[in-house]
Amino acid sequence: MAQRNQDKGVTGGVPVVTEPARIRNVVLVGHSGAGKTTLVEALLAATGTIGRAGTVTDGTTVCDHDPAAVRQQRSVSLACAPLVHDGVKINLLDTPGYADFVGELRAGLRAADAALFVVSAVDGMDAATAALWEECAAVGMPRAVAVTRLDHPRADFDEAVALCQRVFGDNVVPLHLTMLGDDGESVVGLLGLVTRRVFDYTAGLPAQVREPDLEHLPAIAESRNELIEGIIAESEDESLMDRYLAGEEIDPQVLVADLEKAVARGHFHPVVPVCAATGVGLDVLLDGLVSAFPSPLEHELPAVTGVDGSPRPPLTCDPDGPLVAEVVRTTVDRHVGRVSLVRVFSGTLRPDRTMHVAGHGLAERGHPDHDADERVGHLHTPLGATLREVPACVAGDICAITKSGSAETGDTISAKDDPLLVAPWEMPEPLLPVAVAARSRADEDTLSRNLARLVAGDPTLRLERNPETHQLVLWCMGEAHADVALDRLRGGGVELDTEPVRVALRETLAAPATGHGRHVKQSGGHGQYAVCDIEVEPLPRGAGFEFVDRVVGGAVPHNYVPSVEKGVRAQLERGLVAGHPVVDLRVTLVDGKAHSVDSSDAAFQTAGALALRDAAEKGQPTLLEPVDEVAVRVPDHTVGAVLGDLSGRRGRVLGTEPDPDADGRTVVRAEVPAVELLRYSIELRALTSGTGTFRRHFTRHDPMPTHLSDQTRNDHPPTP
Repeated sequence: MAQRNQDKGVTGGVPVVTEPARIRNVVLVGHSGAGKTTLVEALLAATGTIGRAGTVTDGTTVCDHDPAAVRQQRSVSLACAPLVHDGVKINLLDTPGYADFVGELRAGLRAADAALFVVSAVDGMDAATAALWEECAAVGMPRAVAVTRLDHPRADFDEAVALCQRVFGDNVVPLHLTMLGDDGESVVGLLGLVTRRVFDYTAGLPAQVREPDLEHLPAIAESRNELIEGIIAESEDESLMDRYLAGEEIDPQVLVADLEKAVARGHFHPVVPVCAATGVGLDVLLDGLVSAFPSPLEHELPAVTGVDGSPRPPLTCDPDGPLVAEVVRTTVDRHVGRVSLVRVFSGTLRPDRTMHVAGHGLAERGHPDHDADERVGHLHTPLGATLREVPACVAGDICAITKSGSAETGDTISAKDDPLLVAPWEMPEPLLPVAVAARSRADEDTLSRNLARLVAGDPTLRLERNPETHQLVLWCMGEAHADVALDRLRGGGVELDTEPVRVALRETLAAPATGHGRHVKQSGGHGQYAVCDIEVEPLPRGAGFEFVDRVVGGAVPHNYVPSVEKGVRAQLERGLVAGHPVVDLRVTLVDGKAHSVDSSDAAFQTAGALALRDAAEKGQPTLLEPVDEVAVRVPDHTVGAVLGDLSGRRGRVLGTEPDPDADGRTVVRAEVPAVELLRYSIELRALTSGTGTFRRHFTRHDPMPTHLSDQTRNDHPPTP
């Protein structure tokens, strides 16, 4: 990672590039509070992109212009902050650190070519950050570490480095040591290990580069040996190690060149100390982002097919190639309208052209397939809430599109005469349900429109209209995610309330019974007459409903038998005890009476329903609750706590097995009543320090325990 002095960055203007080689797309990741947003703003100020850290041209913060972020006091959405350093455009993608906003994190990873892990020198890191490192390693994404908050009284750079090496593994090595000031506490400079130079920030940015003092030499020598051995081990020059072991002094330029190659390949991970408040290390970090992180030309691009799934050759990052761009995030601004953040993989995106917009669709989450031509509006470089118009966006770059009619997160934008589709990226399943309802009938249409826009921009949301409970359920990633979603809905001008989520139950009879239904009524000279007798018996779970005609001698005329079945089915839908649909029964019509004049279809429907209700009073009515099979992926050391928690949720553990996708993790499989899983995503996160995940799918209905059934019956009186 080359060490060069940084001159004052350019001021004003819009960073526009025409060559992919002069672009770096870097995503910043780390736990909430590590200082990602503060670091981004400091880098923008250091390069003259903004006047001072914390603001952009409209006076808002770079990442917290979202009102929801201000209320939450943390970043809740992906923000793109471009700057120019040494003639290279760096698109910094600032991601939220809180686990609920993993969708924004995934979008940032999709748009980036390298990841900068931000670790606090005060608070260390969380388990989710460690898991994300492994995920990036699995796909070979280049990574570096920035240790932040060096100005805090409790900051400990050495301990932060040791933590990174324990958690992140091999080849995580600092390129610099911190240099303390005369007070023995404040960090005023860096000791360069490769160049053996001091970067002194006592006069601010840019650093004054000078020879080290004698007192610094022992520390530099000790740490430098470890660094050089790591660099040489990754070098393509096999003779370099022998020369080093023989005592030869290796040229620093050779070491720097090998280091940059190893970082770009994802084999070596430098650690850089930085302090946003004092400017220490900002220029060094910028130099590293430019020289060591790969350009889009070096990053493998996602697979692409025709919109019909037909195979296409691999993409290359060529501005003159076929146009392929992907919407990584969509928001709706109340002033501008729909704004889509787009990563261009191939070709050149130009404004005011008709393009093809296609999406894989997730119908179950409210994102149906779509495939249409539409006119792309203006192109912009985003900086906070400010959109600065640009004439084009070349392969490898990131821009924002306005006035795109239907583009949703994950959609592909391509040429209308050669429509293509990029392979989808994995998004986690939202597992926290929140039932929402418009406060008044007048708000219902506004709520529906706002929900549609919200779900279109956030694929980690799922909208469900439950036909049984008649609730509108928004599935979210967690409580903070739900709070932001509700804030945005209310910000759209809709008055809404939340209510407890109801689980759709079923009813059945636990024992055989007989029922007698008699409907005899005289009114206005016209009578209604129907009598039927039935036998009811329970069926195995999942068998459904059977109706059997066993009437002998025409006691119920043949043309009225379907009427009895229709009445029985109607009562099954209305429920017998608590208003839930009735399942897994066989109803046999065995006898009845009819009148030659007063019997009718309607009368026998009523009699059939009455007979079933009569049988329900004798047949041990039982409530059935849905049971889901869950696969819970957790670190090995939390398995005991997770098993105990599942047992407390009336779960039945089916078994455990090592996670095939990750060492040190276990998959716990269990069957758990769905009502016990309503808030499980929150409680699992607490049990596993944010590292546990789970998936669920419906498996069957089981009888609900008596004490819960009684409570449910009290809450839901029988249907009249």
